[in-house]
Amino acid sequence: MSDYVVPLKTYVAVFVALLFLTALTTGVAFIDLGSELNTIAALTIAVIKALLVILFFMHVKYSPGLTKMVIVGGFFFLALLIAFTLADELTRTWSPQVHGWSMLIPMLHSRF
Repeated sequence: MSDYVVPLKTYVAVFVALLFLTALTTGVAFIDLGSELNTIAALTIAVIKALLVILFFMHVKYSPGLTKMVIVGGFFFLALLIAFTLADELTRTWSPQVHGWSMLIPMLHSRF
C-alpha cells in the first residue's frame, strides 16, 4: 500500500477553514434566525466541518473505494435520521395546556 503524502499547505488551509467555520457557528448562534433555520444552519456547518476532518485529517480522500462507500453510507443514514427527526419536530404544532391542580379536581369529581 503506497502512502499518499499530503502537503503541509493543505493541512494549514483545512485548519484555517475549520477555524473560520467554528467562528461562523458561534456567530450564527447569536443571531435569531428562527428555531428551524438556526438548527439547519448549525447542522450544515457541522456537516461541512465533519467532511473536512474526514476527508483530509482521516485521509479518506486518498483511500480506496470501499472506504469511501462506507463513509457515504454512514452519511446517508445520518441524513435519514436527521430527516426523520426534523419531520417529527416540524409537525408538532400542538402544545399541551397545563391547567394545574385547580382544573384537575373538578374533572375528577365529574368522573365519579
